[in-house]
Amino acid sequence: MPRRDSLSLNEWAVLACLVERDRHGYDIASELAPGADLGGVWRVPRPVVYRALDRLVALGLAAPCHAEPGAGGPPRQVFAPSEAGRARLGEWLVQPVDHLREVRSALLLKLTVGRRLAVDTRPLVAAQRRHFERSLAALTAPPVTDDAVALWRHHSAAAVQAFLDDLWERGAPA
Repeated sequence: MPRRDSLSLNEWAVLACLVERDRHGYDIASELAPGADLGGVWRVPRPVVYRALDRLVALGLAAPCHAEPGAGGPPRQVFAPSEAGRARLGEWLVQPVDHLREVRSALLLKLTVGRRLAVDTRPLVAAQRRHFERSLAALTAPPVTDDAVALWRHHSAAAVQAFLDDLWERGAPA
């Protein structure tokens, strides 16, 4: 069962933006929009960014720090990560994802955030390779049936294996 204070991928993405620098919600939403660096990995709509900010504040992982004038509108509240927020993000960045299906979302987000924050991602890639070792070995053999699901899992596992191997050989760039 997930921890009561566990974060969604949306909340991790917002926290990562705050750890990068203090920001207001509109700025965070622009970083998580299609076409932006982080938005190319994980998109978070503006209303969800504000809900994530509220939750991060409620959990003590972020706090409002000051307001700045809005462009033709009301002042914008700027948020900063707390020390606990910085620590939680640091812990998250080195934890491998649990399932192969999370490589496209959570692992790519971790690798991209790591690159942006100048965090060495090699420990994450090493941990991820170890974590998937058994499941990849079981799925990399081609299925003996015409089962489309088994064939999909085989090809997905082979792609994840090739991706992790390539990351490792390149020194785990993001």
